[in-house]
Amino acid sequence: MHDVIKKPALAAPPRNKRFAELFRRFPTIGHLRAHARKHAPRFAFEYMDGGAGADTGIAHNWAALDAVELVPRYGVTTKLPPIDIELFGRHYSAPFGVAPMGGPSIVWPGADVLLAKAAQQARVPYTLGLVGGATIEEIAEVAGDVFWFQLYRCAKNDHAIGFDLVKRAEAAGVHVLLLTLDVPVRTTRSREVVVGLGGAGLFRPGPRMIWDILSSPRWALAMYRNGQPRFANIRHYAPAGASLNQVIEFARTEMGGAFSWVEVARYRDRWKGPLVVKGVLHPADAEQAIRLGVDGVVVSNHGGRQIEALPAAVDCLPAVVKAAGKRATVLMDSGIRSGTDVVRALALGASAAFAGKAFLWSLGALGPDGPGHVLDLLADETQAALGQIGAQTPSDAAKVVIRHPGALHF
Repeated sequence: MHDVIKKPALAAPPRNKRFAELFRRFPTIGHLRAHARKHAPRFAFEYMDGGAGADTGIAHNWAALDAVELVPRYGVTTKLPPIDIELFGRHYSAPFGVAPMGGPSIVWPGADVLLAKAAQQARVPYTLGLVGGATIEEIAEVAGDVFWFQLYRCAKNDHAIGFDLVKRAEAAGVHVLLLTLDVPVRTTRSREVVVGLGGAGLFRPGPRMIWDILSSPRWALAMYRNGQPRFANIRHYAPAGASLNQVIEFARTEMGGAFSWVEVARYRDRWKGPLVVKGVLHPADAEQAIRLGVDGVVVSNHGGRQIEALPAAVDCLPAVVKAAGKRATVLMDSGIRSGTDVVRALALGASAAFAGKAFLWSLGALGPDGPGHVLDLLADETQAALGQIGAQTPSDAAKVVIRHPGALHF
């Protein structure tokens, strides 16, 4: 549906100037997580790190990715391969991107703009979440070349807010629109409730939260500079002068339920650019979406943050790839913690993989320096993993022999 503009391979994206120094302290994303646990405000860490129930869905995503084994072939090349790719007619420097995240400014005030700027510099897709802390228009100013936008269902008044957000996204030059399917009902995340976030992002500073803020002067300074966490795009439609929690309550009345297939078709008619549905695990859902004219699907279980009983996204990936064939682009998120995980997703047929928690951990650990460091780590690790298995391009990863014990067969 969308013509691909052929371009020469991109040179490696400009590296974070502090990469060498940061690499000695944080050589993996796991090191960033450990540092964030010790140094971020407690409520921020619980928000960035937690999921549904007892976090077993998150652990299952990680274990399923770790179980995927790739059999290398040698004697092909001794050079590090290029890692640039094409997605929906645009050229990106690497086969990974920044997944949409709700409320990253709780982790670090001003996070959305920091993430967008880092993605723009690295030339990888950045997806602004509807409940992020920056407006569509603000992100268009800093990440216009790599800007994607994620939308939840806002169905009141015949989708008045949803359709207006689509208009704003088009006017701002958003390249790809994602409709998230996998939040049909609200769920409670116990770790958020315990630290005073109300289980739905409500920001209610109590004595312990205030102490956490005072004990984290860098976070407090970031809030002083950027303001308290906010739902910027929803605020646009809330009553004038509404407080943060009033905006959240307003969002609760406007948002809810999963997009029906009839509604997906309506958004397909209104949005003329690449349309992607996010949260697909069953190949029959991918088939239905493709019949309606979507350009891509994201295989995802919402990162284990909605319900812990779902299969790991990576275990559903091969079946969705098979169902999609060449008719749609298949992407994946949920559990990506390294460039090796990115290559696992590529080997199983995804065109790219998206990370979320990795960037939140980086913000909790390093603040403004975090997102760029994660992007540098992912680029180095992805290139090394591709070279190690004998792949000369990201698409070559799909040619390797794979052992995938958890793959679901529908």
